[in-house]
Amino acid sequence: MMIEPPIDEMVKKMDGNKYKLCIVMAKRAKELMKRIPAELEKSDKKEISYAAEEIYEGKIVSSI
Repeated sequence: MMIEPPIDEMVKKMDGNKYKLCIVMAKRAKELMKRIPAELEKSDKKEISYAAEEIYEGKIVSSI
């Protein structure tokens, strides 16, 4: 279960659409795996956690 960042807040950033949140987060995680694999290996965080943080901070905006 994900505690940080709060899912309810991230859903609000995606117009209240949980499906949109899942799609955007998954796409961003895949993108991170391709672009910075070495950095992800050094970190204890998973790529999905990075994607969630970026969405929560407003760095990622949905184009869907």
